[in-house]
Amino acid sequence: MTRRPGLSVRFKLTLSYAGFLMIAGILLLAAVWVFLLRYVPDRAMLINPDDRLRGVFPVRSALLDVFAPRAAAVLAFLLVFGLAGGWILAGRMLAPLTRITDATGMVAKGALSHRIRLPGRRDEFRELADAFDTMVVRLEDHVAEQRRFAANASHELRTPLAVSQALLDVARKDPGQDLREVIDRLHAVNARAIDLTEALLVLSRADQRTFARETVDLSLLAEEAIETLLPLAEKRGAGIETSGGIAPAFGSPALLLQLTTNLVHNAIVHNLASGGTVWVSTEVDSGSGVLTVENRGGKLSARSVSTLTEPFQRATERVRNDHAGVGLGLAIVRRITEVHDGSLTITARAEGGLRVVVRLPLPPTHPPKDADR
Repeated sequence: MTRRPGLSVRFKLTLSYAGFLMIAGILLLAAVWVFLLRYVPDRAMLINPDDRLRGVFPVRSALLDVFAPRAAAVLAFLLVFGLAGGWILAGRMLAPLTRITDATGMVAKGALSHRIRLPGRRDEFRELADAFDTMVVRLEDHVAEQRRFAANASHELRTPLAVSQALLDVARKDPGQDLREVIDRLHAVNARAIDLTEALLVLSRADQRTFARETVDLSLLAEEAIETLLPLAEKRGAGIETSGGIAPAFGSPALLLQLTTNLVHNAIVHNLASGGTVWVSTEVDSGSGVLTVENRGGKLSARSVSTLTEPFQRATERVRNDHAGVGLGLAIVRRITEVHDGSLTITARAEGGLRVVVRLPLPPTHPPKDADR
C-alpha cells in the first residue's frame, strides 16, 4: 500500500512538546500580568516621606515597557528550548518503536528467527515488542511445520508413484510375468496414494474453515464409525466396547465423523496382535461434548506420544498391510479439533496403548451438564 509522505511522528511530538511549553509560558506571563501588574497604578502617586517606601513609585506604563521585551525574550527561549528538548525527548521515547519497526521489516523479508527482546520494565512499547516476539515465534513454528509437512507429503506421495513406476517397468521388460500379481500390487499402491491424497484434502479443508456448523451427536458419530470399521476390527481380532450417552457438539458433521473414524481406526490398527480391545465412550462434562477412545498396545514413552499428532509420525514402525494408514490420522484429528475450538489430550496408558480425549464446545442453545442440576 503506497501513501504520500507526511510529517514524522517524532516531528509531530516535538511540535506538541514545544506548543504545550509555549502555552504554559504564556499562561504564566498572563498570570503575572493579571495578578501583579493590574494592581500597579497607571498614574504617578505622591508618597509620604514618613512612609517606609523610598523613591518614586513606578507606574503601570513604565513597568509594561520593561516587562514586554523580557516576556518576549522568555517566550523565544521557551520556543527554542521546547523544540530542542522535545526533539531529544521524542527521539528517546520513540527509540523502542524504531527497533520494532526495523524488526518488522526484517521479518517481512523472511528473517523469522529475528526477535526484538526489548529490555526494560513493562510499558506499552515493551508489551508491543513482547507481543510481536510471541507472534513471530508462532509464525516461525507454523512455517517450519508447513515446510516439514510439505517435505513429508512430497516424500510420501513420491513413494507410491515410484513403486508404480517400478512395477510398470518390470512388467514391460518381462512380458511373461503374471499380470494378475502386478495389477494387485498396483491396486494396493494406488489405493494408498488415494488415501494419502484424501487425507491431505481433509487437512486443507479443515485449515480453510470453509464448512457450515450444526449440532451433531458424538455418540451417533461413534456408532457410525464403529459400524464402518467393524470388519477391520474382526479381521484383526480386536473387540470394541462402547459406553456413555448423548454428547452434543457444534461443528461440521463430515469433519467430526472423519475425526471419530480416524481415532477408532488408529485404535484398531495400533493394538495388540491378538485379543486387543478398543473402548469408545461419549459424555457431556464441564460444558463440553467429550469423546474418549482407548486401546491396548505396547507401552509408549511420553516423548513418542508428544509427536503423534505431527504429520507422518508413528509411535512404532510402519505396519506393512492394507490398513497401516498414511501417518496423518492423529494430525487430522488435531487439526479438526483446533478448527472446532476444542482440545485434544493424548496420554499413554500404564498397561500399554493410548487414551485419546477430544473435548468440543456444546451447541449455543445447549446448556452445560452442570446447569441442568
